[in-house]
Amino acid sequence: MLKRLMNDHKHIAILLNILAKKNHKLSQGESVNFALIRDVVEYMQVYAEHSHHPVEDITFDYFIKHFPSPSTTRLHDEHSSLAESSGALMYSLNLILSDVVISREKLVSDLKAYVEIQMAHMQYEEKELFPLFAKHMQGSDWDKIWQQCEQRLVDDPLFNDSDDNIFEELKEHIAEVEPQ
Repeated sequence: MLKRLMNDHKHIAILLNILAKKNHKLSQGESVNFALIRDVVEYMQVYAEHSHHPVEDITFDYFIKHFPSPSTTRLHDEHSSLAESSGALMYSLNLILSDVVISREKLVSDLKAYVEIQMAHMQYEEKELFPLFAKHMQGSDWDKIWQQCEQRLVDDPLFNDSDDNIFEELKEHIAEVEPQ
């Protein structure tokens, strides 16, 4: 399970890098593919917020319950903030794609903030939480977590080998720009 979470982070980092590059172009006044940007944010909503983050929450809650550790709500708070941020960004992107004028400066600022909070969140998990999970939890703990997560686990709709057409343009972009 921890391997899956870390693999998800690797994939999310690829997408955040794409957003950062698109945002840089946007800040320079260059044109960007807003549909592609929306697809990245949609992926974050569809997969990260509805499968990846709940699995992290379940894992963290299990850890807090079974191992001595300081109680904190930071993980859950950050997941809520990330969902709000992606919702607001998605709203702006949908307006743009519906030909509603949005300030370029606001979009650049919002997109930059989105990438930064996503990256900071992953760094928190990778530097503070994941090492604790790896150090303290054994196979039986992960089995119990797996059972609790089964309903939340979905196949990654972007980084998989299926022939689904979902996120097809984004898959092609990643294959061109970020060869595996």
